[in-house]
Amino acid sequence: MTQSKRETERKYEPPAGGLAGLPDLTGVGPVASVTAAGPEELDAVYHDTVDLRLAGSSATLRRRTGGPDAGWHLKLPLTGDTREEVWAPLSDDVPAALRELVLSRTRGAPLRPVVRIRSTRAVRRLHDAEGGVLAELSLDEVRADATAAGGGRGEWGELEVELAEGVHAGLLDAVEKKLRKKRIVRSDSPSKLARALRDTGVGGAGVPRTPDGVVAGSSGSYVLSYLREQVGVLVGLDPAVRRELPDAVHRMRVTCRRLRSCLRSYRSVLDRRVTDPVAAELRWLAGELGAARDQEVLRERIGAALDGLPDELVLGPVAARLRVWDVSRDEDVRSRTRMALGSPRHLRLLDALDELVRHPPLRSGAGRKPARTMARAVLKEYARLAGRMDLALARPSGRSRETELHEARKAAKRLRYAAEVARPALGKPVARLGKQAKAVQQLLGEHQDAVVAQDTLRRLAVAAHGAGESAFTWGVLHGRERAGAEARQRELPGLWRAASDPALRAPLEH
Repeated sequence: MTQSKRETERKYEPPAGGLAGLPDLTGVGPVASVTAAGPEELDAVYHDTVDLRLAGSSATLRRRTGGPDAGWHLKLPLTGDTREEVWAPLSDDVPAALRELVLSRTRGAPLRPVVRIRSTRAVRRLHDAEGGVLAELSLDEVRADATAAGGGRGEWGELEVELAEGVHAGLLDAVEKKLRKKRIVRSDSPSKLARALRDTGVGGAGVPRTPDGVVAGSSGSYVLSYLREQVGVLVGLDPAVRRELPDAVHRMRVTCRRLRSCLRSYRSVLDRRVTDPVAAELRWLAGELGAARDQEVLRERIGAALDGLPDELVLGPVAARLRVWDVSRDEDVRSRTRMALGSPRHLRLLDALDELVRHPPLRSGAGRKPARTMARAVLKEYARLAGRMDLALARPSGRSRETELHEARKAAKRLRYAAEVARPALGKPVARLGKQAKAVQQLLGEHQDAVVAQDTLRRLAVAAHGAGESAFTWGVLHGRERAGAEARQRELPGLWRAASDPALRAPLEH
């Protein structure tokens, strides 16, 4: 059994004079009163791999006793001051559920205790006018010890301000403004673990070193920076997909596509003999995730269309049939996703991506200036898209044209992502081209969704007819999807004229 919550907090150096040095926070924003609690004695043993893979990816795993939430805590980074905290009950060993959630980071390497942190905590709770808790201020006296023989020790004080769930982050800013007036400043350590690793000599997560042969400001530096960022996103999304959080599958699938597109578009920077096998595995993973995502899109699309129909157009048990269709497919696609993430193949892919960014197979283009190498790569993707669009627009209406439009959509996506990689180097000209490619991609995506929905609605109509039910409603929805697809096709030529304007490409061609 696990539970999760979002934790938003900031850490500060302790005030001079301890609790007496804290300002009165009554009246700060919605704070109506402040109450005292504690002291609490907390004892936490942090676990990691021998090479600190969790700490290196800003994740922490601890077994803590004392306080109201004793148990195992896994903290995963989100954005800004917020982290996701997953809690599991106390046990001697790391719970299997948490081992699974860190698998993308540990890659199966054993977890072991690395440092023990004990804290004596005094708490001040900030309440609103109704008595609800808005935030907690915790003043900790911290003692850290390395778990290995001969390890060091550290002692320090720390002030932590943590919002209650659902409270707007603006309260943190208001509290910080008040703290600054008392000369209470942010801590230079992002977490207790980071400080403990440093002070005990166990080690810590360093900034990734630029690989040998990569020159700052070169095409290679921009491509590798993008790859490193996207690999981090992929690893970070893995626990969210395993927990079936909303939109996680979609975001991981898009990340796979971004990585594949980067490897394909920038073959002049990275040797394809190394990157093509990695790209093939990214395509495999995106395909395994695709079934779940496609099911999600169809469920939401058809469900919304059905809800929007007037009652007189809804004949027969259509809602029940849609639920049966969804349930019959849902478990299969979810199982496919779980099997993919639980496979050795997935872990080998993550290892390969890690190796790629640590030891990139550089080609001569990596050392050249972006205005030459990256602009050429973006223009090459534009040429592919233009060719696909010419083929699609020359086809008569029907399946053949729909197939070509789908291929054009994929080409627009590759152009968009190639421009995304180059944007930090080439600025506004490539950003404008990428924006137009995105518009084309989105319109073609709406068209493709309508095409796929038509096929699904036809199958639902056939099943309803075979069961002696009216197929009328499914026919109505099918007709609307067909009309929507035709409308997108009529919009496409005008949108493509804007996207293919030579003025968009001119700055990249010189």
